[in-house]
Amino acid sequence: MRRSTEGGSTSEARSRLLSTATKIFYAEGIHSVGIDRITAEAQVTRATLYRHFSGKEELILAYLQQADRAIRGQVATAQASTRSAADRVRAVSRSIVEGIQSPGFRGCAFLNAVAEYPDPAHPVHQAVLAHRQWFLNTVTDLLAQTGDAAADAAGRQFVMLRDGAMAAGCLFDPRLISETFLHGVEGILQARTAPVAASHSVAPPATGTTV
Repeated sequence: MRRSTEGGSTSEARSRLLSTATKIFYAEGIHSVGIDRITAEAQVTRATLYRHFSGKEELILAYLQQADRAIRGQVATAQASTRSAADRVRAVSRSIVEGIQSPGFRGCAFLNAVAEYPDPAHPVHQAVLAHRQWFLNTVTDLLAQTGDAAADAAGRQFVMLRDGAMAAGCLFDPRLISETFLHGVEGILQARTAPVAASHSVAPPATGTTV
């Protein structure tokens, strides 16, 4: 039996609103979805929505905050699954490809959102930048533990590989995209752990030797 429109506690109504908004925003985009659609699918009134959120913008920010918490938890779980620094990087990478290969994958929620909010001063844009800075810092710190050289460039490379995989994963075969991404991560790790070749001067060719 279906509950009444306002059934449940206020926290339950908020949870339904956020869950509904998350599903629709991620699947269909943000600008294309109106408040009426969200309240109808969440089975609440507009008045209930405005008791929990000041408007659509605050609901969007709550959606991104929830996505941020989920990704932070995902990364923390992956890091806790192994001790080796390189294996922690691999575990984080595998958690990314699990998302790419999951049903309903529609790319990165943050890249999708920032495409709709290009103004750097907009709160949604700022929320995306904050999340991405955290992710860059996290993977850079992880990579720094895999070798002695500075890891800033490696961290940026990892993020760029991840961004490309997230964008391509909903356009092409996600298994192939995942394999390419993981191969790229291995390349980063190998570059971090490879011994630095000693520089050698080139000896002049012997007399009479053709080059």
